[in-house]
Amino acid sequence: MAYSLSTAFAIYFVIWWITLFLTLPFGVRSQHEDGGGPPGTDPGAPIASRMGRKLIWTTLISAVIFGVALWAYDAGYFNIERLSKLMGMPF
Repeated sequence: MAYSLSTAFAIYFVIWWITLFLTLPFGVRSQHEDGGGPPGTDPGAPIASRMGRKLIWTTLISAVIFGVALWAYDAGYFNIERLSKLMGMPF
């Protein structure tokens, strides 16, 4: 394996959180868009956030991104020399 288990978990954890914040706005309808809601609540509050679905999608998408990144690292696409050359920095 390319990294230790703790390093792989830390990278997956960061990818998971970034993906969660990217998936949060999808499918959310506000009280204003739905035309109702309890009186005294903010019109921008969501009707149903569907967090269970979003957590499942976040986990699946993160696993795919992590898998592709791990494959690219093992194939040699993510090494220091290649990335520094790509960014135009001398190594």
